[in-house]
Amino acid sequence: MRIIDGFCLRNVMGRPTVIGESASLIDFNKLVTLNESAAFLWRSVEGRDFTLDDLADALVARYQISESVARTDAAEILEGWIKVGFIEK
Repeated sequence: MRIIDGFCLRNVMGRPTVIGESASLIDFNKLVTLNESAAFLWRSVEGRDFTLDDLADALVARYQISESVARTDAAEILEGWIKVGFIEK
């Protein structure tokens, strides 16, 4: 998987927010604010291919949580990204 080119994480009024900055994303007419963990994951995989395991591993390393909790949390974040169209497989 990969974040679709043109989606960028920016600081909007102190909140990590994904915006579409590409002409090809002209139909993307919303901003999506991320929580701290989701913003951390975005930054950790931005510009490269990744898997659910990569996201879970990043959460384990950053927050010292169990692998099962990290995988559940990473899957929920990834599902949200897929739902709004941030990810290409």
